[in-house]
Amino acid sequence: MAKIIYTHTDEAPLLATYSFLPIIAAYAAKAGVDVETRDISLAGRVISQFPERLTEEQRVPDHLAELGELATQPEANIIKLPNVSASIPQLKAVIKELQSQGYDLPDYPENPQSDEDKETRAKYDKTKGSAVNPVLREGNSDRRAPLSVKNYAKAHPHRMGAWSPDSKTNVATMGEHDFFSNEKSVVIPADDTLRIEHVGVDGTVTVLKPETKVLAGEVVDGTFMDVAALRRFLTEQIARAKADGVLFSAHLKATMMKVSDPIIFGHVVQAFFPTLFEQYGEQLGAAGISPNDGLGALLDAVAALPEGDAIKAAVTQGLADGPELAMVDSDKGITNLHVPSDVIIDASMPAMIRQSGHMWGPDGEEADTLAVIPDSSYAGVYQTVLDDCRTHGAFDPATMGSVPNVGLMAKAAEEYGSHDKTFEVPAAGQVRVVASNGDVLIEHDVQPGDIWRACQTKDASIRDWVKLAVTRARASSTPAIFWLDADRAHDANLIAKINDYLPEHDTDGLTIEILPPAEATAYSLERIRKGEDTISVTGNVLRDYNTDLFPILELGTSAKMLSIVPLMNGGGLFETGAGGSAPKHVQQLVKENYLRWDSLGEFFALAASLEHLAGYADNKGAQVLADTLDKATGTFLENDKSPTRRIGGIDNRGSHFYLGLYWAQEIAAQTEDADLAAVFKPFAESLAASEDTIVGELNGVQGSPADIGGYYRPDETKADHVMRPSATLNAALAAL
Repeated sequence: MAKIIYTHTDEAPLLATYSFLPIIAAYAAKAGVDVETRDISLAGRVISQFPERLTEEQRVPDHLAELGELATQPEANIIKLPNVSASIPQLKAVIKELQSQGYDLPDYPENPQSDEDKETRAKYDKTKGSAVNPVLREGNSDRRAPLSVKNYAKAHPHRMGAWSPDSKTNVATMGEHDFFSNEKSVVIPADDTLRIEHVGVDGTVTVLKPETKVLAGEVVDGTFMDVAALRRFLTEQIARAKADGVLFSAHLKATMMKVSDPIIFGHVVQAFFPTLFEQYGEQLGAAGISPNDGLGALLDAVAALPEGDAIKAAVTQGLADGPELAMVDSDKGITNLHVPSDVIIDASMPAMIRQSGHMWGPDGEEADTLAVIPDSSYAGVYQTVLDDCRTHGAFDPATMGSVPNVGLMAKAAEEYGSHDKTFEVPAAGQVRVVASNGDVLIEHDVQPGDIWRACQTKDASIRDWVKLAVTRARASSTPAIFWLDADRAHDANLIAKINDYLPEHDTDGLTIEILPPAEATAYSLERIRKGEDTISVTGNVLRDYNTDLFPILELGTSAKMLSIVPLMNGGGLFETGAGGSAPKHVQQLVKENYLRWDSLGEFFALAASLEHLAGYADNKGAQVLADTLDKATGTFLENDKSPTRRIGGIDNRGSHFYLGLYWAQEIAAQTEDADLAAVFKPFAESLAASEDTIVGELNGVQGSPADIGGYYRPDETKADHVMRPSATLNAALAAL
């Protein structure tokens, strides 16, 4: 039987799966399609690392490793929902929750000394940050708003805040002594194994990474952030925000850039509270309290210290002395600096732009903001959008064009593949990348605390990326712009390869250009305002940024995107959109049994997955399911059956019912497969006849707290009970 793998992930997408997956499995089975699940949730990934400490019932296989192997096979067909890219505080939280549920897991070792603690730390570190995506993404990304979604957004435009030409909102970035300016890049001439080493000023050589295998034609980069320059920059921007009377905010990616960005975040915390760390830095360090974990973790931990009250008073004084901080939750006093994973740049910057260039201040009011993005590689993209809005006003979702994306991400390409090659420099000297013959390929003079990193981008990934860009430009008759800066070392090598590989494809009649990111942004914005589309062809980080930035402006969310990853060996990975709002949705469900999560991304991914399966498995029924699901999704949008904004209307569970109803009706009405039509005709009629009853059962549970038995690891029975409250719908699916 042909097979689709549907992933169990985290938070709201996981809860939605309890409701939607029974519908998928029942319908797919009628077309000879088997739907299996694999657990790649943060909790599941943690559990999989410690089988020797757990009972047979508690153990979870390493499903991520299994899917990573599957992704290299031509039969791969994986639907991947958003997952938690864990920061250290989140990782500690999941460990604590699992321990409370009876899992015999060790605590996270802050400062491992013994071999056992070092091994434990290494296991946990495998699960933090973006542990999932680099493993599964054995192909490049094709991400765009489906036409039905775009048309719906134009007919029902979301609210955009008005912009003032006097807005003081801006981006602050280093521009020198950062990752961008210090980057060096080489193209590897032949297969090799590289060594990364630190050479002290006294000549002592410390191997940081003994082996990094590379292939001929691969692009290898090395760079570092000068931490002394970073601290000077941060101090200047804190003073600037106070002088300008704007909110101070830091925008990083402490989840995806799981080694470098938490360190940078820690420097922001220290720079904002200089007196605190001058007075109590030694005591905090001795207690294992790291600024990298954020102000919230620090305040929680100091309660146990003798100086706890004094430290809290120093924090209060620091907040009073500095500029006003942008807030995550002003009612609860949660600032931009409380948790490193609370303010993630690809979600936070578009939200600010959409909201008149404002973030929320401590007084609960919107205000102009200084957005601090230390590394200058992509900061200019956001400054360009801010300047455009200041000049031309807010975008109009009813008329604006679209910016689909073709993203270079196969085989952990570029910065997101740097985790195992990122180091906080231990001492003054040099960091070098050395070939097996002893040649030094890259070297940097560094000081203690500097953040050095290397990454690699395989030639096959680049070739496939160029091919995909041309394919998408041809298919949609849309200009394609490579967002690359010839003044950046890595980009210069990519530009040379693009110029070599583009002639291999038919580009006659196509507009394909290469522009630096800020210029590419301006070009795309000019076209957007005229209602025209432009494909952004980008590297891995800009792929992440752009596939939130433009959808949030166009559609109000990035969760409604179609995200297809044609795997390089022939399989397919189908992603379901972004999960930035997932935590708030879970909180609302627990509080009042209402899940606002919109599964539209899951609907699109499932249709694409079924279509892909129909092709390689020669399964006519799967194609019928794909075609009818696409039509049903159109009806779903026309009838506005996404979760309502407020309790009382249908939520995620009700939206699944209506998608299932429309899908069944379309299958019953189609003429391509008479057997399928005959099966679904009475089923569709029974759902339609029971509509009022089913919606009543689904909505009737709203308003009271819901017990799901855990945030990171919900109890299966409790979660199923909460997410499937309609006995009528459950019986109908069971009968099918």
